[in-house]
Amino acid sequence: MASVRFDNVTKKFGEFVAVHDFNLEIRDKEFLVLLGPSGCGKTTTMRMVAGLEEATTGDIYINSERINDVLPKYRDVAMVFQSYALYPHLSVEDNIGYPLKIRKVPPEEYKRRIGEVARRVELDTMLKRLPKELSGGQRQRVALARAIVRTPRVFLMDEPLSNLDAKLRTQMRAELKHLQHELQVTTIYVTHDQIEAMTLAHRVAVMNRGVIEQLGTPREIYNDPRTLFVAGFIGSPAMNLIPGEVKDGVFASAGLRVGGAGRISIARAVLGVRPEDVHAASAEDPDVNLVASIYSVELTGENTLVSLQLGGRLMTLRADKNFAGQIDQRLGVRIETDRMFLFDAETERRVDF
Repeated sequence: MASVRFDNVTKKFGEFVAVHDFNLEIRDKEFLVLLGPSGCGKTTTMRMVAGLEEATTGDIYINSERINDVLPKYRDVAMVFQSYALYPHLSVEDNIGYPLKIRKVPPEEYKRRIGEVARRVELDTMLKRLPKELSGGQRQRVALARAIVRTPRVFLMDEPLSNLDAKLRTQMRAELKHLQHELQVTTIYVTHDQIEAMTLAHRVAVMNRGVIEQLGTPREIYNDPRTLFVAGFIGSPAMNLIPGEVKDGVFASAGLRVGGAGRISIARAVLGVRPEDVHAASAEDPDVNLVASIYSVELTGENTLVSLQLGGRLMTLRADKNFAGQIDQRLGVRIETDRMFLFDAETERRVDF
């Protein structure tokens, strides 16, 4: 069992700071997702745990052991890569068993452990196949099995599902979540996909420019974004972020007026509201916050995404699956004021009201 801790860790590549003064404790048995766009430092952070990158300053611990100077092979971590990294000339069995072979595990135990892990990831009937004879999902299972068979203290997963198609990603997410629950191994998972983060994590660390913008459970991150970056990054479709002005608690921008913000005034503000908290209404309704033209209508199955023209940008609402509006039709909009957010455009921090 293992916890992982970063104490004031900074990683530089020349003059470029990839990770800045990073502090984080990952609890024993926790599934922690590092989430953010390309270049935010999430993979570099994970590679420092693996020993594939050295911290420029600061300390990294597994349990109470400082591991900065410990060789990668002695850290007792297992890494699953985006590219699977399978040996093409070895069978599924030999790929899974390679870490055991390196450790000179006795033959009987070698066979037993491979058999147990292969059954767990449903590869027990494919042990004699070569990687080229497998689908993408099956290859990813081989990579997972190779990590699992070592029974490490920590799993490190670097965007392991990004090469799979949408259907397989959904299936593998469920399998990964169940496996981690079953194995109870501390897991650090890196992704730019916020759906993966929301569905897999116990906690999410949203990273931007080498620092953690917000740390919390998926529900906290979604329902309580503390910065403009987190608000815009989490959610599919994304949160509506509309620049404007707040005066005496009323937000105004390009025909949109929304009250309910107490008595605050912000010269440069951004209103944030999720599509599910924006509701269609009659254009003749006097209580609507906005009347605008429909730009597009997209049926997604369970509901309909409606985009409206608002100044030079679009505003999206999530309507009923039977919504019958047409492009260019005028539509009224009501916003749930108790579900809206206001951000200071200068500091990009949320303003509570």
